[in-house]
Amino acid sequence: MTAQKKQNAPLLPVYLICGEDALKRDTVTKRLRARLSALGDLSFNSDEFSGETATGVDIVSACNTVPFASPVRLVEVRAVDKLKKADSEELVAYLDSPAETTVLALIAEKLAKNTRLYKAVAKHGKTAVIDCAPLKRFELPKAVRAMAVGHGVTLTEGAAAKLVDLVGEDTVHLDSELKKIALAHRGTDAVNEHEIVAMVSRTAEVKPWEFVDAFAARDARKCLLYLGRMDSVSPHALLAMCTTRLRELVCARALADRGNPRGVAAALKMPDWRVKNHATWARGFTSAQLRAAIVAARDTERAMKSGADPDAAFLEWVLGVVAR
Repeated sequence: MTAQKKQNAPLLPVYLICGEDALKRDTVTKRLRARLSALGDLSFNSDEFSGETATGVDIVSACNTVPFASPVRLVEVRAVDKLKKADSEELVAYLDSPAETTVLALIAEKLAKNTRLYKAVAKHGKTAVIDCAPLKRFELPKAVRAMAVGHGVTLTEGAAAKLVDLVGEDTVHLDSELKKIALAHRGTDAVNEHEIVAMVSRTAEVKPWEFVDAFAARDARKCLLYLGRMDSVSPHALLAMCTTRLRELVCARALADRGNPRGVAAALKMPDWRVKNHATWARGFTSAQLRAAIVAARDTERAMKSGADPDAAFLEWVLGVVAR
């Protein structure tokens, strides 16, 4: 359904705006408010609640209030997933026969589809639940370039990718940085990667799988760089993940030696995209090196549990494995 058709579609008595993408949730909520504002003054005809503190009785009472000088009221409940069960049940009962003059907007990061409240909303139509799930990381650069146009600037592909690399996957933070970039940028040329590096500070923490990929590729520079950007991941967890990757590479190496490098996904029972680089990484090690690295991982784990400094022991092991 196009945006124009959505705007012209009849209003439903309830909407569930649900998903972890905060920017999407805010955008959907603003559009809903704008649509209702065109029908009447929302300053007299809206109420806001938080699921952490509100009661179901108060929310239902607001929904049943007659609008003033307007055909419709708006009642917003943020963090609706935080409502207590009894209060959630009040809303479920209300949705059996909702007020015709109220639009109830329920907003949440997550609400399971098997909950009674989710089902009570969904029965009001296919458009009652608005999915605000976050984009996949590979989809973000394209989305960032589209977001930038809304701020009056354009970004090159490299600039968009670098912005995601520096800021992370939170679209609210990305949008905030785009506002700053738009204000600072001069001229009509697209913002390039060098400008992004100059204007944006790194706030994103490196994902563990990015480190493990660099480790598998025997890229010591990246390993050292990424370790400095992983404050919340313990060396114990990283050691376990790297050891698992080494075992996967042992399998990939064995299959390659047998002339069957394409059988990695089936052997490891993983989707193809998860192992697309395994054969290449495995060729970077000899079979003996992979076995030695796993044995050294065992010894490193013992040392870490016996009083050795975990960070130092892990780093020494990593550098020993990736050294060529």
